[in-house]
Amino acid sequence: MRRFVAFIVIVIPMIIATVGVKLLRDSLFNTGYFIELGVGIQALIGTVFLLSGSLFIAGFIQRRDEKKKKFRKKISKSH
Repeated sequence: MRRFVAFIVIVIPMIIATVGVKLLRDSLFNTGYFIELGVGIQALIGTVFLLSGSLFIAGFIQRRDEKKKKFRKKISKSH
């Protein structure tokens, strides 16, 4: 059950990021999708969807790796 929930938690942001890519592509080729507010707003919404989905997935993977001790902390340079 836990793996299924983790799978759903990953799939939903992937779908959001995919919709973001679709919106960005449609705004690049100047075709309307389901938003009739304009190409600029469509590109902005697509960018927000793409970044939010991608950053959520990256944070999920980082958190998982930190729990499993596979994540290396940043090395700070001493001056």
